[in-house]
Amino acid sequence: MLLDAVQLQKILPHRYPFLFIDRVLSATPGESIVAQKLVSIGDPILQGHFPDYPILPGVVQVEAMAQAAVVLANLSGVFDPALHNCLFLGIQEAKFRGPVVPGDVLTIEVKAQRLGRIGKFSGETRVGDQVKSSGVFTAIIEPKRSAAGGAA
Repeated sequence: MLLDAVQLQKILPHRYPFLFIDRVLSATPGESIVAQKLVSIGDPILQGHFPDYPILPGVVQVEAMAQAAVVLANLSGVFDPALHNCLFLGIQEAKFRGPVVPGDVLTIEVKAQRLGRIGKFSGETRVGDQVKSSGVFTAIIEPKRSAAGGAA
């Protein structure tokens, strides 16, 4: 394992219950990253997302891909969590192919199509060898702003 949940929290601003990556298995800076989310019946979102048939929402799968992209940008040297925020600009070609349920291990693979201030990524989530979701998305890296409204 390359990064665990504690190490990820040094890169990502997200915290429970909005941290959707549990570990990073591998990464090639500038190219790709493979991460995992362990889906648990204890996940708060599953308490209200079809209580009699709990499934991980597609938007959470997309957010997990985006969080993996931020970690890839950090490992590639273009994102510093002390200096920057990374925000979604768009999601294209999102497809959802099957439910993700408690007990599943969701593997998240993201490839950089373009890294820089404006990044473009393609991502895919799988459980075993079954693709569950995929998409192309863009994000922007912006300087953090101070409380007074200027750049930090």
